[in-house]
Amino acid sequence: MLLLAFLAVSCSRKAYTADDFPSDAGPVYPDYMGVTVPAGIAPLNFCYTAPGLSKAVTTFSCGDESFSVKGVDVRIPRKKWRRLLQAARGSEVLVTSSVIDTSWTIAVSGDDIDYGLTYRLLEPGYEVYSKMGIYERELGSFREKALIENTEFSGCVNCHATNRGEPSQFSLHIRGEHGATLLQLQGSLDAYNTKTDSTLGFCVYPYWHPQGEYIAYSTNNTRQGFHLQQDKLIEVFDLESDLQIYDIAANCLITAPQIREKDFWETFPSFSPDGRTLYFSRAVPKEIPEGITDIRYSLCKVGFDPSDGTIGDDVEVLIDAEADSISVCFPRPSYDGRYIIYTQASYGNFSIWHHEADLWMFDLQTGERWPLDVLNSPDTESYHNFSSNGRWFQFASRRDDGLFTRIYISHFDPETGEFAKPFMLPQRDPRSFYRDRFLSYNVTEFTTGPVQLDKVRARRIIASPERVPFGFRWSGRASD
Repeated sequence: MLLLAFLAVSCSRKAYTADDFPSDAGPVYPDYMGVTVPAGIAPLNFCYTAPGLSKAVTTFSCGDESFSVKGVDVRIPRKKWRRLLQAARGSEVLVTSSVIDTSWTIAVSGDDIDYGLTYRLLEPGYEVYSKMGIYERELGSFREKALIENTEFSGCVNCHATNRGEPSQFSLHIRGEHGATLLQLQGSLDAYNTKTDSTLGFCVYPYWHPQGEYIAYSTNNTRQGFHLQQDKLIEVFDLESDLQIYDIAANCLITAPQIREKDFWETFPSFSPDGRTLYFSRAVPKEIPEGITDIRYSLCKVGFDPSDGTIGDDVEVLIDAEADSISVCFPRPSYDGRYIIYTQASYGNFSIWHHEADLWMFDLQTGERWPLDVLNSPDTESYHNFSSNGRWFQFASRRDDGLFTRIYISHFDPETGEFAKPFMLPQRDPRSFYRDRFLSYNVTEFTTGPVQLDKVRARRIIASPERVPFGFRWSGRASD
């Protein structure tokens, strides 16, 4: 069936069949009806999903700006689209169709969005490092470029992050025989050995301090296993994990007993916007594998003094996962400091493989929390974060086909705490792109400009055995 559908589409684009789209697809794919977009977004190209449809005329208008596109594959001219969105900024675009009875609108926000996104693309493999890389996508166009791919060395590229989208402050972890953490700091790129004799392992899950002077990391002893149930594929879990904070100027890891307790597994650190609080997830250890469905991560916080890198004495539990039989992953604070958005699953910490995983919001002022129904779907919602101005929010979801994670973007109003209907990352030919690209988006981050990663130097320092070692100190003490 899949092969026949592929051949039919390849030979003729005059008409689609029901097999060309997800079973719950609406009148257009992707569903861009009623979404809110930034004025600088690439054209929202889409397809009409009605089987056998061969002709259509779609008109886009706002005030005196108007144009029409013929065909069931709606390919919007970029220049006309840009003029239209600028005219509709703070208002909306009216979309009318010759084949759909009702018109719809696309709201155009007055809030700008960042230059682009960075993300990992990888195949759904489990045992070996297949081809993967870190890529950059310009949001105002369809241009995508590789920042680094593992075809240039043997290993895995994974955890990467910038400081609130600032491309000159970039962290990237390499796994495998050439293991290292690459740090790009104000134009200088070096490879670091982040494992010390006093810590559990290499530094992963980075989150930059807003002042750019520290990076919070976890270190995790991670394993994976496979489920026997048909509706579950793989389980990724930790056997132990701790937190530490990297002092960039001192080239030293800082930690404290309260964030590396033997009675807890701590992971997923993130700093508050003022840099004085460290949020994280932690769980009570269980026996593996029999206790894996009983592992639940609570949302916690601890104080941090950026003036000297001191970690607070008391850990406060904000959401008690054991009491509520839930698990909190990937806490990300809004940049006004009011909310934390997190992924909630029934257990565990690798929610990207949990179909029940949803996005939730926690109000730091009131202590209330609720599911973000406008963003959630019947399938997985997972890794997420905010744009640099805090007005846009991106997340990964498997709602499209249940197999591959796609990127969705939503407008966020910090004054009301409300999100707009999310839209799928635009593509030049969305149906064929998402049907034929057997890759998942992973760990997506906003970037305020192009990441100037020197690939020649990156390849050379990855291949070299030389690594800059990290120092180590306990909070409040001198370096070892």
